[in-house]
Amino acid sequence: MKIVVCIKQVPSRDSVLRVNAAGTWIQDADLTYEINEPDAYALEEGLQLKEKQGGEVVALCAGPAGAAQTIREALAKGADRALHIEEENLGAYDPLALARLMAAALTAEKPDLVLTGLQSDDLGYGQTGVILAQLLGVPHATIIMQVEKQEGGIRVKRELEDGWFQHVEMPLPALLTIQSGINKLRYATLMGIKKAKTKEVKRLTAAELGVAPEATIRFARIYLPEKSKHTQILEGAPKEAAAKLVEKLKFEARVL
Repeated sequence: MKIVVCIKQVPSRDSVLRVNAAGTWIQDADLTYEINEPDAYALEEGLQLKEKQGGEVVALCAGPAGAAQTIREALAKGADRALHIEEENLGAYDPLALARLMAAALTAEKPDLVLTGLQSDDLGYGQTGVILAQLLGVPHATIIMQVEKQEGGIRVKRELEDGWFQHVEMPLPALLTIQSGINKLRYATLMGIKKAKTKEVKRLTAAELGVAPEATIRFARIYLPEKSKHTQILEGAPKEAAAKLVEKLKFEARVL
């Protein structure tokens, strides 16, 4: 079974974020990067399916040249090879434009299963996976907590609201967006890190894929949330003041 896992490079969670001088994005010169955490869970699920069913896991990443570090991390954890769509300004691509790039890269691969994270930690659109499924013309399911291979397809467990779950049987090929926490993430071993240096990374560009770059998003202003304090004196008798306080906690602060 050929499994393609879509991964994204995002700033690491302990990075100190500073807005750039133009106020249009964050300063990226001094940032460290890592695999988007939801995508890391998708990668782990792909690796476990490969260990049970055989086949190969291919990591697909769209990003700048510096994303090679993130790709090597996926290879070190067990992916067999990788596809790297090198584009420098993907933050200006909306999910549809990005999905078109990825769909073009997957045309020749013909995967049995495509896995993505539920959303990205930086922009958090949560749309790229389902749009990619539509462009590939394959069935999809979202918020997946479990995947079981069956004769002629797969059976998945979807997380719904209020503790409810849904079990769905699907044919292959298919696309799944994986919920964070589905498995325990593995660490790259020393042997895995050494092997990653010799694994194939195929570099592609939008021009080679026949997709015209589309800068479809423009950030007008990025700013940190403003913090403010406000003191209000509640007049009246203690019982009356307490009633006013409860009302404000319920309907203004929304903590009750």
